[in-house]
Amino acid sequence: MKPGNELQARHRRLMVVAVVLTIGVLAIVGRLVYYQVWMHAELEQMAVAEREREREVPPERGNILDSTGHPLAMSVIQWDISASPNLVQHPRELAEQLADLLDLPRDELYAKLSSSTKWVRLARGCAQEVGEAVASLKADGIICEPRALRVYPEGELAAHLVGIVSEGGVGFYGVEGYYNQWLAGIEGKREIEQNPVGEEIPLPGQAQMAATAGINLILTVDRNIQLIAVQELERAVEDYQADSGTVVIMNPKTGAILAIANYPSYDPNGFPQVDGELLADSSLSRMWEPGSIFKVITWAAGLDSGTISPGTTVYDGGAREVGGRVIQNYDRMGHGWVTMTDGLAQSLNTVAAFISTSVGKETFYTYVQRFGFGNLTGVDLASEGPGMVKRPGDSNWFPSDLGTNAFGQGIAVTPVQMLSAVAAVANHGLLMKPYIVGQFITPEKVVSVEPMAVRQAISEETADTLTGMLVEVVSREAKKAQVEGYLIAGKTGTAQVPTAYGYDPTATIASFVGFAPADDPQFAILVKLDNPKASPWANHTATPTFGAIARRLLVYLQIPPDEIRLAGTR
Repeated sequence: MKPGNELQARHRRLMVVAVVLTIGVLAIVGRLVYYQVWMHAELEQMAVAEREREREVPPERGNILDSTGHPLAMSVIQWDISASPNLVQHPRELAEQLADLLDLPRDELYAKLSSSTKWVRLARGCAQEVGEAVASLKADGIICEPRALRVYPEGELAAHLVGIVSEGGVGFYGVEGYYNQWLAGIEGKREIEQNPVGEEIPLPGQAQMAATAGINLILTVDRNIQLIAVQELERAVEDYQADSGTVVIMNPKTGAILAIANYPSYDPNGFPQVDGELLADSSLSRMWEPGSIFKVITWAAGLDSGTISPGTTVYDGGAREVGGRVIQNYDRMGHGWVTMTDGLAQSLNTVAAFISTSVGKETFYTYVQRFGFGNLTGVDLASEGPGMVKRPGDSNWFPSDLGTNAFGQGIAVTPVQMLSAVAAVANHGLLMKPYIVGQFITPEKVVSVEPMAVRQAISEETADTLTGMLVEVVSREAKKAQVEGYLIAGKTGTAQVPTAYGYDPTATIASFVGFAPADDPQFAILVKLDNPKASPWANHTATPTFGAIARRLLVYLQIPPDEIRLAGTR
């Protein structure tokens, strides 16, 4: 090629390169202008979003305390310790420091801290003092995260009445479930900045909204009374070979619950491993046909309506027909002429049917409703059931129900419901709303719960008359419920167990409900034993269990014997 031609070719190549470079530069400049000018705001937002985060600040869950101030449920702080090995400066030295604090082998820690992974867990669930000690090292690459853990210092003692809290911080059952929103508090918000590996960068002036701690609750439950209930219930279930059992103790004057015990129970500290059927509180959610303890309500209806008096007599031939159904006594015998006090003391089904039919269906079921049956009591515990009452006019009600309901058959109640009704008799006929939280504690104030009257179920005169009859029941037929030096009022109940094919021929539910001292009741107790195999009869199982609990309560509450207590009034 001639020199002139070669020069021209070189010139053309340079021009092409220049044009290409110019186009490239213009493209780059164009992209820079596009990103730095046109896209500036959007990219800035994206960068901020990558770097800045809004982190939730969990609130401290409120404590649950018994009436003496002892904690039944509380939250403790545990720490999770992890590391970003690529940020660790001196892994061997750090492993030496952490080994003693975390109680882990040095070689194991060194292997983790010098690994090529981006993140590795070192320890989980460390005690608060351990987590704080590790955090105070301020070592590069070490991440310390505190988390709240719900603990129950008394374990099984108050499991059902306190309830549980899930991993997500939501309360279920008992007080934890009913007052979940009060206990949970309100979470806060905190704006943070993160470095490229996701670690939080401490910067001054970060916007935040502080979390609001949950409210502390003080219960009406006394853990010493709770312990008495639990111990005596466990002893009864084992001694009488029952499948399960329930004890509820209440102050009849206020409706305050002093104890709720179910057996078998569970440890709420390890509830995820517990059989789900054990979690529900049987005193609230498990209905049963109460049997003869329901006669307290039937006699109350008869007395208050003026249909009977304690001395009213009726002939008991051992059977009575109601609505085409023949009702018999538990012993299948007739007892001749008996008074209403005799009928209650001897627990005669025929006398109960006589009262309900004499009162009449409308009046009888009006009293049943006045005592709260068929409706929720409104107790401040989660998962309460209303029981079951069939009424005239319902498609499944039959005339024979008027006779059988009178002695607690064909009607379903819960233990708390049944005790509340009998407690109304102890409280001069005034039905109180049962409750378990006595005080709400906030940083600013203490709010006490006032007892709430529901209605006057029966007159004061009727209640006092019926109380005297129930004292007669205990002194004549339920001697194992007696406590020397005190008059006790109460009633036994031995109920059959309904099945899909009628009543079980052998299984029974034994119960006793009563209160003491009879003239000025300080507590009312319901004992329920499911299928006691040592004896089917309440008088041999539930009655002595009531007596054992009442005896210990009278001592613990320092209630003087009647002779001393009433000496100044005679």
